[in-house]
Amino acid sequence: PPPLLEPLFPPQPGASPGFTERVRQHKVRLEWVRAEPAGLRGAVRVLNLAYEKVVSVRYTLNGWASCAEAAATYQPPGPADGITDRFAFLLPLGAAAAAAETTLEFAVRYRVAGSEYWDNNEGKNYRLRGRQRFPAASGPPQDPDSSAWIHFI
Repeated sequence: PPPLLEPLFPPQPGASPGFTERVRQHKVRLEWVRAEPAGLRGAVRVLNLAYEKVVSVRYTLNGWASCAEAAATYQPPGPADGITDRFAFLLPLGAAAAAAETTLEFAVRYRVAGSEYWDNNEGKNYRLRGRQRFPAASGPPQDPDSSAWIHFI
């Protein structure tokens, strides 16, 4: 099986108490991430400071020797709090993340009304480590009907 990216931070910061207040204070915050075969999918919440805004995720797989940036897209309808907007992103990692030793680092950028705000996990960047998946243990073959309550002859 392909390696799994394991977050080295709580993968759902948006579920923690006081999340909306942190968005209000810092203007941008990562809401959640999930590793998928297509890459790393996630959501970002931003304080709605103006209609026009740009949200992106800058990331690296080689300790910032090089990096790439992926645009995040607005996700309607907005959150029920009435003061924030949600943006979704997908970091297409492909074969570069296939190594079990991979470390992915990223930070979120929010540009609005001539200003720029970053969420870089309090200066530590968001980091995920590649971890080898082990195949599921295989036992003796099972009768597909072994869990049935009634067997017909």
